[in-house]
Amino acid sequence: MDERKRISNQNTLGEVIDKLMKAYRLDGRMKEMDVLNKWEEMMGRAVFVRTKNIYIKNQILYLTIDSSVMRDELANGKSVIIHRVNETAGYAMIRDVWFS
Repeated sequence: MDERKRISNQNTLGEVIDKLMKAYRLDGRMKEMDVLNKWEEMMGRAVFVRTKNIYIKNQILYLTIDSSVMRDELANGKSVIIHRVNETAGYAMIRDVWFS
């Protein structure tokens, strides 16, 4: 086999993983997980420790906050949360926030 031909068909491991993620439609989910793992960095320690559950489904960020006062404050600042999450993601990942 011609060595030049074989080299031109080689991909880096990162490229192969990216292709697999896209083929199985997992790239968006991985990006969501990356963003959610930065929740403390985006919102601060006080919000982080009060957040008991967090997930994204159908472009909606669902939050369970254990403090009614903080939940009300965050509900008033939905646009800030949406902006920070989307800025961290690098695209419009969420369009709304729901609290419980």
